[in-house]
Amino acid sequence: MTTSDQSPDTTPRCPVTGRAAGEPIPLYGSEYKRDPYDLYRRMREAGPVHRVRFPSGIAAWLVTGYEAAHRALNDPRLGKNHGLGNDNWRALASIMPEPQHSQLQVHLLHQDPPKHTAMRRLVLDAFAPRRVEALRPRFQQLADALVDDLPETGGADLVQAFAAHFPFRVLAEVIGLPPQWASRFDRDWGKVVQPVGPHDPGRPAYEARLRALQAYIADVVADRRAHGADDLLSRLVAAHDGGELSREELDSMVFQLLVAGQEPVTNQISTMLVTLLRHPDQLARLRREPELLPRAIEELLRHDSAFELTTWRFFAEDSDLHGTRIPAGDSVIVSLCAANRDPEHFPDADTLDLDRTPNAHLAFGHGIHFCPGAALARAELQVAIGTLVTRLRGLRAAGDLDRLGWIPAVLARGVNSLPVRYDRRV
Repeated sequence: MTTSDQSPDTTPRCPVTGRAAGEPIPLYGSEYKRDPYDLYRRMREAGPVHRVRFPSGIAAWLVTGYEAAHRALNDPRLGKNHGLGNDNWRALASIMPEPQHSQLQVHLLHQDPPKHTAMRRLVLDAFAPRRVEALRPRFQQLADALVDDLPETGGADLVQAFAAHFPFRVLAEVIGLPPQWASRFDRDWGKVVQPVGPHDPGRPAYEARLRALQAYIADVVADRRAHGADDLLSRLVAAHDGGELSREELDSMVFQLLVAGQEPVTNQISTMLVTLLRHPDQLARLRREPELLPRAIEELLRHDSAFELTTWRFFAEDSDLHGTRIPAGDSVIVSLCAANRDPEHFPDADTLDLDRTPNAHLAFGHGIHFCPGAALARAELQVAIGTLVTRLRGLRAAGDLDRLGWIPAVLARGVNSLPVRYDRRV
C-alpha cells in the first residue's frame, strides 16, 4: 500500500501539546522546571482552564491567564480544606502520609472561613508592615554577616552560602524561635513539601524527614510553653492552651511558619539572582540606582515567581469554571507564573522592565488567602538583593545558567545551587 493509500490521522489533537485531545498536560520534567513559560503561553492562548497531570499521577485543573486567575483566587465557591477533595485526589495527591497529613496539614493554607479568619488573625500582628520596617536594620545586619563570611575575591555558591540561610535567620527573629532551637533546624526537612509518591525509592528518607520535623516541632512547642515570651510562637501555644487551636492546628501552623515561611523566600532570592545574571545590564543599573530597588523587586517577583502554582482548591459540587465543567472534589490550581506573564494585562510581559508601573502581579496571591507574610517577604528580598548587588562587585554567573538544576517541587521555582564569580567583596 502506498503512502497515498493510507487513511489520514483524524485523531483530535490538543492545541497546546499536539497529543491526543483529552490527555492531561504533564507539569513535570527538567525542561518544564527550567522554563515553563512557553507552555504557559500556549495554554493561555488555547483557553483559561486546562487538564494537567502532576508527578504524583494526579490530574488537576489548571487556571491560566491574569483575569481568570484573579477571579479564581477570589471565587468563594472554591474551598481550600482538604476534606473537600474526592477519593481520587486523596489517593494520589495527599503525598504526606498519615498520621502526619492530619497532624501537619491543617494550617492556614488549607482552611476556609470562619476557621481561616480566626487562625489568620493570630499571625497578622507579627507580620504587620510597621513591625517589619522596625526590624529592617536587624535584617540588614543578618545579610551583611552572611556576606562578610564570603571569600573576599573569587566566587561562591549564593544559594548554599546566602539564600539558604538568610530567610531562616530572619524568620527566627520575627516569630521568636530561640537561637538554640534555630541552630538545630535542619534545612533538609524543608523537602517534605516536595512530592515523593508512595512507591518512590526516596519514600523512606522522606518519611524520616517528616518524623524528625514533627519531633522538632513538639520540642519547640514544649520550650515555648515553659519559657514563653512576647513572640508569635508563644502566642500560638497560648492560643492552643486557651482552646482557640487544636493540637493539630498548632503543630500545622508552626510547620507552615518553619517551612512555608522560609523556603519560598530562599527560592525567590535564587530566581531573582538568576534573572539578574541573565540581564547584566539591569543588574548594573540596579547597582547604580539603589533607589530603584523596591520597584525592581516587584518586577522580579512578576517576571519569575518562586511560588509558581497555588495549593489545591476544590468545588463542593460540580461547577462551571470559565466555561469548563469541574467535578466536585477535583483539584483546581492557579498558575501565578502564567498569570504574571499574561500580555493582556502586562505589556511586553516576557520583558524584564524595572520601570514597570503599575505592577499588580499575583506573586503573593489575592483574596482572603493573600500571603500574610508579604510585607516581610518584600523587606527580605529588598535587603537580600540590594546587599548582594551592592557588595559583590563584578557579580556574574560562574557557569552556564541554562545548566542549572531546578528543584523538582510541584508548586515552587528555585535552584539548589547558584555558583557565581565576583571581583571583590566590599
